[in-house]
Amino acid sequence: MDLKTHWEALHSAIAPHAAGWYRPHLETSLVLIERASAGPSASIIDVGGGQSTLACDLLERGYQNLTILDISATALEKERRRLSETADRIRWIAADVTLAELPAHAYDIWHDRAVFHFLTAEAQRSAYVQHAIRSIRPGGHLILATFASNGPARCSGLEVTRYTPESLARQLGEHFRLVESMEELHHTPAGGVQPFVYGRFQGPLSSRLNTSPSPQ
Repeated sequence: MDLKTHWEALHSAIAPHAAGWYRPHLETSLVLIERASAGPSASIIDVGGGQSTLACDLLERGYQNLTILDISATALEKERRRLSETADRIRWIAADVTLAELPAHAYDIWHDRAVFHFLTAEAQRSAYVQHAIRSIRPGGHLILATFASNGPARCSGLEVTRYTPESLARQLGEHFRLVESMEELHHTPAGGVQPFVYGRFQGPLSSRLNTSPSPQ
């Protein structure tokens, strides 16, 4: 089963509030976005944001330029229905982030909670980083949240790669500078506890697009 088929099946079968990644509000993400943002006109892309509460909270805080990308069209459709009339205020992209054709220098903030750690092959991670370099405006921010080094080794039926702030920085390479990091204990709806690590990175620091990230 390829990744798209896997995530379509999962999002079709599970209610949003029962998903292991669900939080009523992504408090840590919101804090880091507020710190990175120059105001509500900031252009923000939420990678893997299907069936997440982040977009709703950002709209309520006055943000006006939001994009949600998810590999699962099912997840996006469920979120569009949940948001109802406010869904038209968001741009929706159904695509694999490692393959997506995103506009150049379009985003002030690239946010990703729990996508990057599913990229277990270096070629996937390299493609991801190159897309981020191309799509984030010079001086913009990448907010990345993954399982911490003591987090689960598997999630949603898939293997993951776990990180520290330093190993995330090495994966992103010379184009991004680590500004700050935070830790979070995520309590799943089923009662589990998952350690997360968050990094806020600033970049791209170079216009060159052919530098691969360093091995972890």
